Amino acid sequence: MRDRLSLVFCVLLSLGLAIVSLRYVTDFWLLSFFFSLQPHIGVAAVLGALFCLVLRRNVFGWLLLSLALFLCGHAIWMQREFLPPATVAPSGSASFRMLSFNILGDNFANVSRIVEMLNGSDADVAFVLEAAPLEHHLEELSAAFPYRMGCGALVDGCDLMILSKHPFEQPEFMSLSDLRSDRFAMAGIRIGGERVQLAAIHVTKPYFDDYHTEELRRAGIELRKRGGPTIIAGDFNSDTIAPDMQRFLRRNALWATGTEPATWPVEAGVFGIPIDHIYTSADIVPVSLTRIADSYGSNHYGLIADLAVGP
Repeated sequence: MRDRLSLVFCVLLSLGLAIVSLRYVTDFWLLSFFFSLQPHIGVAAVLGALFCLVLRRNVFGWLLLSLALFLCGHAIWMQREFLPPATVAPSGSASFRMLSFNILGDNFANVSRIVEMLNGSDADVAFVLEAAPLEHHLEELSAAFPYRMGCGALVDGCDLMILSKHPFEQPEFMSLSDLRSDRFAMAGIRIGGERVQLAAIHVTKPYFDDYHTEELRRAGIELRKRGGPTIIAGDFNSDTIAPDMQRFLRRNALWATGTEPATWPVEAGVFGIPIDHIYTSADIVPVSLTRIADSYGSNHYGLIADLAVGP
């Protein structure tokens, strides 16, 4: 009986590890969601391999444990690869606060609380995704954020919106694919006299054919066209460790603004996946990255990053 149980668990474990290990061979879109789950699958596989070894010690069990430990270790290494090299603002730099939050498109019940949170956030710029619930509350936000892109400004739709305390330079909305429109926006602002490029993005889910990879590629092209100090944030629907995310960050010389907290699904808490991100170029020094404590009825948690710009 123990031998049969061990065999069943080892076979199931082998299938799970094989799926995650395919990232080293291909980033086929149908498997892409599992690549973001590598840390979770790795930890589960370690526990499963130990259980198999308790039932019956054999070479195959030890091999599965070794592979599971490797996947866990490599996931941690990939997460650390894109952490910023410094977290102390240089003297003479200008401080800047960035907020990014997918509030959920049908989250009308919590809209008053969200407005209050945004107005009290002390953010210089706020990216709001799936912003439809705020469409009739724009006047309430205008005192804290006199400048706006989206929800009637530049585009008629109210999906992706940028709120700012600073005037925009060359504001522009773009569609990264034919699946969703106006889910990428760019604009320049001046922080301490330095021009900073802002980019707000909402990427299609990774298991929708090759849209995720293609949208990241097109976003990278637009970022490189403008150049200069850059902040890009939003809902990427993938962890930083996913293969196409890593290519996007490397090609555009971007890094995370700190150790990234899990943002989705909110029910999983700290055991969720960090699919919402705030990335910057090397010209900007990340000081801190925090998760907004309340989800305000959304299925995502929002993020706040304190940054230093210049001199």
